[in-house]
Amino acid sequence: MAEMFLRRLSRWQAEGQREAVADLHVETNGAETGGASGVRADFLRRFEHDVQQTDFDMVVAHVAGNLVGCLYGYRADRGGAWWDAFRHVLSPAVVEQTASGRVFLLSEVMVAPAERGSDVAYRLRTLLLTRHTSDVVVAVIRPDDDQGREVLQSWDWTKLGEFAPRQEGWLRPPSPLP
Repeated sequence: MAEMFLRRLSRWQAEGQREAVADLHVETNGAETGGASGVRADFLRRFEHDVQQTDFDMVVAHVAGNLVGCLYGYRADRGGAWWDAFRHVLSPAVVEQTASGRVFLLSEVMVAPAERGSDVAYRLRTLLLTRHTSDVVVAVIRPDDDQGREVLQSWDWTKLGEFAPRQEGWLRPPSPLP
């Protein structure tokens, strides 16, 4: 088995890797050739937005020189429509924790199909979150993202609920990372 290399990318490096990350996104989302261009374009639009956010942070995994995993997120702004929709699914205790504004939004988790079942996602998550002192870490996934749900459940994250536009919010447990 080839050795896995993890590394953190600066915003500039992340932007430079956008095409490789988009390829991984298409691969991990099982897009058929006919629909891949739309999936890719939607991802690149979101990525362009996300990479510009406050405290954007990204880690990647390579095996034998190939990109096999990527995880990124940013400090979420407590204003705007997304926060209003999200706040309504949070318990009062979690809302209190977010009062500091230190909410980290885990925006994307991708692991190549050939590497699933290994510890790629876990290692990426551990590396990414060791840098952040956020009071709350939240992941938002589509309701049909069974693989994402399985990963978050394996990390003992808690489903907070669903909010418009039909996404699920998941919260990192309060205990420190292992």
